Amino acid sequence: MALYGYPCTMKTSLVRFAAGAMLTIGSNVVYASPSADSRFGKVAAREWSWRQNQEAGGEDNTAVRPHLPDLSPAAQGARLAYLREVLRELDGISRDSLSVARQADYDVYRFQIETMVERLRFREYEKPLNADSSFWTDIGFVARGTFKTERDYRNWLTQMRELPRYFDQQIANMRAGAARGFTPPAVTLKGREATVSSVAAARSPEETLFYEPFRTMPAVIPAPAQAALRSEAKQLINALVIPAYAKLLKYLRAEYIPAARKTLAAEALPAGHAYYRSLVREFTTTNLTPAEIHAIGVAEVDKLHAEMVTEMRKTGFSGSFPAFLQMLRSDPRFYATSEDQLLREAAWITKQIDGKLPLYFGHLPRQRFTVLPVPADLAPSYTAGRGGPGAYLVNTYDLRSRPLYSLRALTLHEAAPGHAFQMPLARENTQRPEFRRNYYFNAYGEGWALYCEWLGDEMGIYETPYDRFGMLSYQMWRAARLVVDTGIHSKGWTREQAQAFLSANTALSPREVETEVDRYISWPGQALAYYLGERAIRSNRLRAETALGAKFNIRAFHDAILELGGVPLPVLDRRIDRFIAEGGKGPYPEEE
Repeated sequence: MALYGYPCTMKTSLVRFAAGAMLTIGSNVVYASPSADSRFGKVAAREWSWRQNQEAGGEDNTAVRPHLPDLSPAAQGARLAYLREVLRELDGISRDSLSVARQADYDVYRFQIETMVERLRFREYEKPLNADSSFWTDIGFVARGTFKTERDYRNWLTQMRELPRYFDQQIANMRAGAARGFTPPAVTLKGREATVSSVAAARSPEETLFYEPFRTMPAVIPAPAQAALRSEAKQLINALVIPAYAKLLKYLRAEYIPAARKTLAAEALPAGHAYYRSLVREFTTTNLTPAEIHAIGVAEVDKLHAEMVTEMRKTGFSGSFPAFLQMLRSDPRFYATSEDQLLREAAWITKQIDGKLPLYFGHLPRQRFTVLPVPADLAPSYTAGRGGPGAYLVNTYDLRSRPLYSLRALTLHEAAPGHAFQMPLARENTQRPEFRRNYYFNAYGEGWALYCEWLGDEMGIYETPYDRFGMLSYQMWRAARLVVDTGIHSKGWTREQAQAFLSANTALSPREVETEVDRYISWPGQALAYYLGERAIRSNRLRAETALGAKFNIRAFHDAILELGGVPLPVLDRRIDRFIAEGGKGPYPEEE
């Protein structure tokens, strides 16, 4: 349900900025302006508060937002005008006049505003779904979340009341997008309506995911209030929610999916070249061109292939590389025989990792996470796993497409020290303004998680050559994405060509290959974030190790990266410049 194409943010608080101070840069003395810091702080705080109101319909410190946003064209136009005015205000503040800390904040914040402006300018809201997610599945994740207070439940009831209006606005926007050919490719929409029909065909409120929060309610809510909330929920689901889903289902089947475009490339869309370039910049936070990224991908694929062949030989396999991949995809010893076994294996790996974390990180997050299966209604078209604050989701659908030799790499990425570790650390860092704690930069976040897969080798997490081959296959998967995404969206690649490239170079199962390629087709640019982000982190680590020598401390290095919150890659580079200049000192005191 995010307005601007990134995860929704939490309740705002005023951003506090330090006063200016005398700074020494080389042999030059530069004076930062307290008034510049103050002006920037006021602009950012005002806009952040506005942003929360736009997304949640009001500031409300609850797990469930109080309202569904207004997505009408008039509201979207007003957002674009406001954000352009914010950019003009930022243009009036000299970055060089800010204190060093505020310069980093400025760089992070300006990139966010520019990204939101671009998404509104290209009317991204007219295409609110892809092969991976959609506005209605976003609502489903709210229903599966944690409801703690009576206020959470009342907010959820309010969202149900507003659902018909919200869906009508989404349909109107999708219809406008379809009229100008701005839709996901038709091939990626096959079966996407299944998660709508599961609600639309419900015979009772209890059969819908909207009723899930009411099955077990917190004891802090008195029993009479619980009964009243359940009764009202049933009425609203019957009267408003199920009919809204039925209307959406009819539109998808009768109009939208049949009219979806038959082309694949983002560059085939209206203003497609500029549109794809804007997405490349958003997701990579760099100014690399698609051609440059494609070339990087080709070179990295060749390098990783040689590493994979070497690791293959360590298993004792004497056949060809394609034959080894076929053996991995077909040998039953590499697959769980039950959903419970897969979940238990994933949970066991997380505990093994837990024992190694203090050796590599000085500061650990307070928030813990659980291991859960991907919800059954999402699993058929969902990725192998997904992690974040509080949960590591493992896809247990079609067990023969979920190889155990990749599970350790997947767990390092999605759980700890990947997403379920990095994202809570960002949110818990109250020294950062909220626009850095609660905004997700794909290149930074996905780059970090992919780096964690590689780090797992150093941590001793991979127990067999097959496990390590699985890690290298996942590295190859992300490098191949650089080739596939740019190939599809700027070089005219076909779906079959992309599937063949991914299948030939990785150990992914056929189901994973199909699901992933459709994801890249319908979500241009996002797949580029992972490998380029990891590449930046590994490059910075090598730079720091070389410069610091014996003074290099891996715990301090990792803490320096993670205390940033979410940042574009150039901000990360400058942070490591400072890390080196300060002699490898981390942001937190080292334990004796």
